[in-house]
Amino acid sequence: MKHLLKLLDLSKEEITLILDTADKLKAEQKAGKKHDFPAGKTLAMIFEKNSTRTRVSFETGIFQLGGHGIFLSNADSQLGRGESIADTARVLSRYNDCIMIRTFGQDGVEELAKYASIPVINALTDFEHPCQLLADLMTIREHKGKLEGLKAVWIGDGNNVANSMIAGCLKCGMDVSVACPEGYRPDKKILDFAAGVTDCKFELTDDPKIAAKNADVIFTDVWASMGQEGETEKRKIAFAGYCVDSELMALANTGCMVQHCLPAHKGEEISEEVFEKHAQEIFDEAENRLHVQKGIMYLLMK
Repeated sequence: MKHLLKLLDLSKEEITLILDTADKLKAEQKAGKKHDFPAGKTLAMIFEKNSTRTRVSFETGIFQLGGHGIFLSNADSQLGRGESIADTARVLSRYNDCIMIRTFGQDGVEELAKYASIPVINALTDFEHPCQLLADLMTIREHKGKLEGLKAVWIGDGNNVANSMIAGCLKCGMDVSVACPEGYRPDKKILDFAAGVTDCKFELTDDPKIAAKNADVIFTDVWASMGQEGETEKRKIAFAGYCVDSELMALANTGCMVQHCLPAHKGEEISEEVFEKHAQEIFDEAENRLHVQKGIMYLLMK
């Protein structure tokens, strides 16, 4: 694994290696044990989209590994003034040991990796959010003791997190059911991948109740992602009936988990009752962004 660009690129074995490494680093951190990682590594962190969890978890993670994170927004880098991605990649490669980017188009991340001579990590694009889903998988494995054979359900917008959820869960041997309204479905590349999977079940429906039946873990996300604020009212109409509430949870298996990448709009995509009942799992998931990203950096830079 030279880069982490999207979960579609990874094998089940590579995903498992990241999760195992994250588990090890989490245990070491909790025990106050120093990580076996070369000191002084630097991570260039390019943010073309704002963030709370991504910035704090990456910056804290590289510090805990004994390195240093350099924050670069559009206002802090020449990318914001028209320097090409190719030139930025070649310059940052001379100064740093890894580049993390949170941006819009997947093509930008792919081009960055093409020209960089150091590892590149996709910290979010409009196509995928691989770090988030790896944290979800880590959390599910912690609570359930396994991934293979579980049923994972997505309720809501077929966005970047949904794309990663489908790819990651199917690759790990989980059955996947997705409920999205017409016009808000996951990317065609992801659906084409899912259609070719033969050892797990994949279902796409517009009925959340069909999807939620016998679920072991239910995922959801805000109906209007960053940059879609102008569509908020339109999306509220389209997603009426897609709230993860107690009625929907009653259709799932006993002990069904809930995962939400945050921030949550309680009363829209998830009821406050369900959110608070599953808050431990949701905030375990948020914490595991730190540990899984440390695992990724450990494997790519060590």
